[in-house]
Amino acid sequence: MTTVDKTLRIPTSLGSLHVRVVGSGPPAVLWHSMFVDSTSWDRVAGELARHRTLFLIDAPSAGRSDALARATDIAGCAAAATDLLAALDVSGVDWVGNAWGGHVGMHLAATQDTAIRSLVAISAPTHPIDAGLRRKVRTLAPLYRLFGPRGLPRRAIEDTLFTDHTRANDPGALELLEDSMRRTSKAAMVRAIETAILNRTDLSWAAQQITCPTLFVTTDDRGEWTPDEARAVAERMVDAREVTIPGARVVPAIERPAETAAAITAFWTTQGVRADTV
Repeated sequence: MTTVDKTLRIPTSLGSLHVRVVGSGPPAVLWHSMFVDSTSWDRVAGELARHRTLFLIDAPSAGRSDALARATDIAGCAAAATDLLAALDVSGVDWVGNAWGGHVGMHLAATQDTAIRSLVAISAPTHPIDAGLRRKVRTLAPLYRLFGPRGLPRRAIEDTLFTDHTRANDPGALELLEDSMRRTSKAAMVRAIETAILNRTDLSWAAQQITCPTLFVTTDDRGEWTPDEARAVAERMVDAREVTIPGARVVPAIERPAETAAAITAFWTTQGVRADTV
């Protein structure tokens, strides 16, 4: 199958979304975490593209996609993702989502079981945002609106996404984050923060309705969503498992790309998620 390398603009209910298409094989849709854009997958895309045709999405109010006109929620993002899948004319996709993208994927897999063939949810808690984090984010959002990705807001975001080791030893990770935030206006970013973090609700109901093969990828340094918590949820699901990436916090595809790519491709090659079942 010929390797594809192109960009698309896809109209959705939340505006036009920028999509990069790379690789060959069955379709896989990748939706990133908060504060970054589709370039957050660049360190794993080469390996994943050996197994799948990757549709790398810039979420609403991120990267080169349109800014959100107003804040929405995970259900609203899932509706936009449905528009995107219809426009791409793909179904039965392997969905890979990090945090924000994991939540969107869970909602889709629970409500549209024919759309999602398998789900990888990376650093994506099923429980709602807790009171402490909500207070922190409510403090951060107006500061970001005023100052953008500088000073206290930037330090808080770096600390949220990356381990101490990454911040001290991986300037490329910090540059990727900076470039992602620079591509998004301050107002657009605040609407994304409200959408993906403050308006994040309990997705336990979704986990219980998902029937497709599911992989929860956790890290050993995100206290909000521990490996034990993810395993407990997976044990109550139809077909789910958990794998832990050490030495990472929220975006292991940036901090531990080799381990992250290996976990995803190993999951894809398990029975029920094989390329030859398409």
